[in-house]
Amino acid sequence: MSALELLALFLAGIGAGTINAVVGSGTLITFPTLLALGVPPVTANMSNSLGLVPGSVAGAWGYRAELAGQRRRVLRLLVFSTTGGVLGAVLLLLLPPGAFEAVVPVLILLGVALVILQPRLARAVAARAERRGTTPGQGDTAWWVPAAAFATGVYGGYFGAAQGVLLMGVLGIGVAESLQRLNGIKNVLVAVVNGVAGVLFIALSGLLDLGDDAQVDWLLVAVIAVGAVIGGFLGAAVGRRLPPLALRATIVVVGLTAVAVIVVS
Repeated sequence: MSALELLALFLAGIGAGTINAVVGSGTLITFPTLLALGVPPVTANMSNSLGLVPGSVAGAWGYRAELAGQRRRVLRLLVFSTTGGVLGAVLLLLLPPGAFEAVVPVLILLGVALVILQPRLARAVAARAERRGTTPGQGDTAWWVPAAAFATGVYGGYFGAAQGVLLMGVLGIGVAESLQRLNGIKNVLVAVVNGVAGVLFIALSGLLDLGDDAQVDWLLVAVIAVGAVIGGFLGAAVGRRLPPLALRATIVVVGLTAVAVIVVS
């Protein structure tokens, strides 16, 4: 891979880290970039999941003030989210590569749709909270939220694009907290799911004969990770001031481009 291609991937990592900290759809930046650079889809997904972990950790650290007082809730949801992430990662490794290639366009389109619908979802969540008359820090977690966290964990372990958007939808509807405090929880859950999936990718790819198209590429991981950490801190610090419409437009364009590339190839 040329220096120019690595630079493009590094910049994509910065963008993904920033978006993950603020919105939660950074995979729609880095994954299509990897595909455009000729990386096999499964290898791209495995390397991308690992590379984005440090950025998610940086984003979670940037939101540490919003996480105050939520330790018990976070730990409970981590159990379900992590279990789902394990299942999703195992499915990625055990299902035929052709199955992943077939479902990727659908998953990307789903992620794009979620990003497009996010403003409407946010308004619906805010209206629901107002009708309930709840205030941040005083609400309980709905009984179904852990199960939904498990489902988003499966999705995140298998692919992960817009996992954060899915989680914000779940948490926003089922947990009576401010969206910023929920965003802190989201960053922690995404970081752990991607990290656990990455560990499984490393362990199982060595034990199973998955072929050259299903291996972790450590150079790609490192380049994405460095960019994602920069983006994670950037997103936590100034991301709330960035125009949401511009962020969503970028994700939509890149996502649709990825679908076009996959279908044509």
